[in-house]
Amino acid sequence: MFEALSEKIKKSLGSLRAGRQLTAEQVDAALREIRIALLEADVSYKVARDFVERIRQKAEGQEIWKGLKPYEQVVKIVYDELVELMGGASSRLIFTRQIPNVVMIVGLQGSGKTTSTGKIALWLKNNQERNPVVVSTDVYRPAAREQLKIVAEAVKVPFYETDSNEPLEIARNAVRYCQQLGYDTLLIDTAGRLHIDEDLMVELEKIKAETKPIEILFVADAMTGQDAVRSAEEFHRRIGITGVILTKMDGDSRGGAALSIKAVTNQPIKFVGVGEKYDAIEPFYPDRIAQRILGMGDILTLIEEVQTKLDEEEAAKQLEKIRRSQFTLDDFREQMRQFNKLGSMSKIIDLLPEQFFGGIKPKKEDLEKIEYQMKRAAAIIDSMTRQERQNYKIIDASRKNRIAKGSGTTISEVNQLLRQYEKTLQMMSKMKRSGLLGQLTDKFMGRFGGGLPHAFPFESEDNQEDSKSFAKKLKKKKRHKKKR
Repeated sequence: MFEALSEKIKKSLGSLRAGRQLTAEQVDAALREIRIALLEADVSYKVARDFVERIRQKAEGQEIWKGLKPYEQVVKIVYDELVELMGGASSRLIFTRQIPNVVMIVGLQGSGKTTSTGKIALWLKNNQERNPVVVSTDVYRPAAREQLKIVAEAVKVPFYETDSNEPLEIARNAVRYCQQLGYDTLLIDTAGRLHIDEDLMVELEKIKAETKPIEILFVADAMTGQDAVRSAEEFHRRIGITGVILTKMDGDSRGGAALSIKAVTNQPIKFVGVGEKYDAIEPFYPDRIAQRILGMGDILTLIEEVQTKLDEEEAAKQLEKIRRSQFTLDDFREQMRQFNKLGSMSKIIDLLPEQFFGGIKPKKEDLEKIEYQMKRAAAIIDSMTRQERQNYKIIDASRKNRIAKGSGTTISEVNQLLRQYEKTLQMMSKMKRSGLLGQLTDKFMGRFGGGLPHAFPFESEDNQEDSKSFAKKLKKKKRHKKKR
């Protein structure tokens, strides 16, 4: 998300790298490009205009702050304004001692309300130690309640089922059900329409009056841009939403809804959907999104991903095997499996700051190529016998031929993987002898609470050459800077 916007804003700010003071001409030129970038990202005209004007007022004619170059000063101003534009601090769901706390999920049909209801229920159960129940008051769309029931079963939360076809009665009875059985949270998946109409709004107003929800979350499809913003504004005017869930933020959305919706409704974005899986939902952090847009990375989110998705016990076992020089192809395969839990390589790279790559991030097509090779490497290892995975040295020509046929690869690719595995073992041995392995594992285990994968997965000879070439360019660039 925000890829196009990020590139254009960084390019606009790049023109300010030279000079001791920010001139009006420099600022005008950069802000003109930023305004165009925002409009192309489907940010509303008024929001883009006001945003640019605030930056202008803060940036024009200022002496550079101590230790900051003009470029860095403007980046800080833009960063602060982006954070403020998207809501400032992160906004969480508010809970009281009331039983149950009711959360209404509202929005137009097709925006992802039902799936989001299941995702929020799972998030509350896993991250907030809540005990939620889900219920659907959508009696109009065919199989709407059956769909939520399936979602509830998938995320393992109770679904309140009834034969009633009256939305208000369903909501009232669901609240009573939670009170009787002690469930502390009730998520109500309300009906939607293809467009806003009076009947829908009256129904939502009645449910709100009956259940007295602590949160009313509007689900907006990020792909629809300003249409989502206008719908959120109308829902807020009629029933008073308390927050927004933006879905499909992992798709090709331009980001306009995320940058506009807080300014228009004055209500925060509380969650963003970042995938189809039920755990693919994240709390919305304006500061972290601003960092991503400006190429600063998002290390905190990466750390959280590692902590929640990687198996700490398994990582500890892997470390112990590495220390004892017992790292097998089974372990090599497990490292790839752990790495894949973090998501695509593009997603991981986006969370790292550009300085990590010397200002040159790997291309998306190169990352996709590596991911494809990792899958082939996994297929090769999976085609080996247990004995072969435990002792790779017994793999002779006939075994390689069988493994290649079983994995749908070539003998050359099998040889390539075994060479890469041998290099990994050699690297580990050198690190162990130097004492570096112990230092690194202690640091990773301490900081990430389980560690990152320690063996970088399958890498082709072409990619090895690319990596070497990339490293040489970085060294040459650093030497050139020192000379200057």
